[in-house]
Amino acid sequence: QVQLVESGGGLVQAGGSLRLSCATSGVTFSTYAMGWFRQPPGKEREFVAAISWSGLATYYADSVKGRFTISRDNAKNTVYLQMNNLKPEDTAVYYCAAGKVVTVTRSGQYNYWGQGTQVTVSS
Repeated sequence: QVQLVESGGGLVQAGGSLRLSCATSGVTFSTYAMGWFRQPPGKEREFVAAISWSGLATYYADSVKGRFTISRDNAKNTVYLQMNNLKPEDTAVYYCAAGKVVTVTRSGQYNYWGQGTQVTVSS
């Protein structure tokens, strides 16, 4: 059974930081690209960041570039999202996803999803 479990969300003031984690099981983690997506209140799910199976390639949405960093630890089957200088517009439910994808920004190409973790940034 495949499981992706996010943690690390919470309430933070603007300018603050959070680190999200996504622990996976049931898949050969090191062979999957991993992505983070988010769904702001009342909006569609959007791409945030992704990392290749090897960790050598990373991708970011323009809105988070320079503030967020994605990383992975294949020994721990875990992917991380370090979020710095958070803004109120970063408020969303954050989801991690695993897939053998070609276009990392496309949510439909990911095979497995976590349940999400809430991030709320107050102004």
